[in-house]
Amino acid sequence: MTSTTHNDVVAKGVPSRGTLGRHNLSVAIPLLPVMIFLGFFFFFPMAMVFIDSFKSNQGHWSLINMTTILNNPYRMAFINSIKLGLVSAITASIPGAFIAYVIERKGSQSLRRIITSLSGVLANTGGVPLAFMFVAAFGAEGSAVMILKKLGWNIYASHFTLFSFTGIVVVYLYFQIPLMIIVFSPAIHGIRKEWRDASENLGARPIQFWRFVGLPLLLPSFAASFLLLFASAFAAYATARAMTVGNIALVPLQIGNLVDGNVQVNQANAGKALAVGMVVISAIAMIPYLVIQRRARRWQS
Repeated sequence: MTSTTHNDVVAKGVPSRGTLGRHNLSVAIPLLPVMIFLGFFFFFPMAMVFIDSFKSNQGHWSLINMTTILNNPYRMAFINSIKLGLVSAITASIPGAFIAYVIERKGSQSLRRIITSLSGVLANTGGVPLAFMFVAAFGAEGSAVMILKKLGWNIYASHFTLFSFTGIVVVYLYFQIPLMIIVFSPAIHGIRKEWRDASENLGARPIQFWRFVGLPLLLPSFAASFLLLFASAFAAYATARAMTVGNIALVPLQIGNLVDGNVQVNQANAGKALAVGMVVISAIAMIPYLVIQRRARRWQS
């Protein structure tokens, strides 16, 4: 009787324990090269950085590196980097969400494809080329500045300069807004027309639909996108390095200085401690992003 039941279960498509084990093995073997690659180039270096951050110059276990990064200029670098991430995320998320809404609700299918492709290119544009583009256009003698001067508007008449904190935020908007469009558009696309029709049949006005249905559904995706933008701006290095020339203390730039060999006494592993601090802050931003996105997909699918 037991044998017959077992055979019936297997015949109906429920895998036995041996079949399930072979299935897992067949899935794991193709992933083995990827896991080896990640282990060698990602997990192993990260583990070594974490271990060395708790060692002194003499190789002894110590908290000297952690206490060092809590003092200036490293403390100010963390403050500036967090501030840059927050300001950049705020200034990019709101217009990016509005553009994504207009494109998804009012744009044609061809326009959505064009904007999506263009946003993908702009979101991955950064570093020295991006800095050069803005210097050539919005530098003190840039082409765009000259045109604005002829129109009667001199953006450098006040205290603005492209090589300042505000200038970095402006440059970051170049890739932050397209990134917001990419990650937030699926959430707007997930607002189904049937939900709006149902609310109208129940007597709700459009503003009531967005207040009680649309915005509560979009809020988790907006929060997740905001955290992603924060992490993107917080960890950016090449663009900030080219724009500031080191006159603004940022954590990625401080790590770059230490990697370049600008090491002070008892700070040989300070750069690794800074890297651990960046990983912790980025994890604080990215883990809620992943959790929120996972829950948001339940109603988007």
